[in-house]
Amino acid sequence: LLTVDGIVAYLLYNSAVSRQKILEGIELICEGDISHQVKEEGMRGDELVLARAVNSIGDSVRAAVETRMQDERLKQLTDDLVEASKISSGNIVLHWEKINLVELLNQTIGEFSEKFEEKSLYPVFRTTKNFMFIEADSRSIWRVIENLFNNIFKYALAGTRVYIDLASFKGEDEARHVVLSIKNISAQPLKVNPSELTERFIRGDESRTTEGSGLGLSIAKNLTEAQKGAFEIVMDGDLFKVNLVFPLLEEK
Repeated sequence: LLTVDGIVAYLLYNSAVSRQKILEGIELICEGDISHQVKEEGMRGDELVLARAVNSIGDSVRAAVETRMQDERLKQLTDDLVEASKISSGNIVLHWEKINLVELLNQTIGEFSEKFEEKSLYPVFRTTKNFMFIEADSRSIWRVIENLFNNIFKYALAGTRVYIDLASFKGEDEARHVVLSIKNISAQPLKVNPSELTERFIRGDESRTTEGSGLGLSIAKNLTEAQKGAFEIVMDGDLFKVNLVFPLLEEK
């Protein structure tokens, strides 16, 4: 009788432990941990069947999520291709406005704060004035800055500072210009020429696996030039720097 009682107690205990593992697995999957798998070792009977069912559901959810992500990447690629083609062919309409670059950059830094915090990137914005105006299309200049910040989020070394400098200067033609310099440290070695980074689908290093179409810098360059600006990439070791130059819109 003692032996039988011991066996029954062991089976009841094992069943309780198995059910607890299954419940914990269901809870984790519901909370978003779709990679979690219930360990089936030591399970028997109904508990084993239930654990396999939970794991099967987790596999199905993962497959559905991956398919959705792939669809969104194909759609993003298509949208980027269409936009790049329109810009390069000059088939875009620009609505010229007076844009304060200082305000635009402060707004962009705020909107990217959560993404930058995710990778422990620390933006340092330095400007000589509280306002520097250029003539540009609001949507297009925002797209340029957004693409540059997204490039930083994808490729910058985590835990580093991102320097954003804005200043004015007088050119050789005596006209005043605004120069925006954005600098970051690359997480991967940069093995291509700066000019190649603005070509379609070039990302700067064959080992990079970050999502994206590779069109971000190309679109940013073409949009900058369409708005009477100059776009330059400078690389020094792991330092990645983008310079944007626009005619300064003098205050009246």
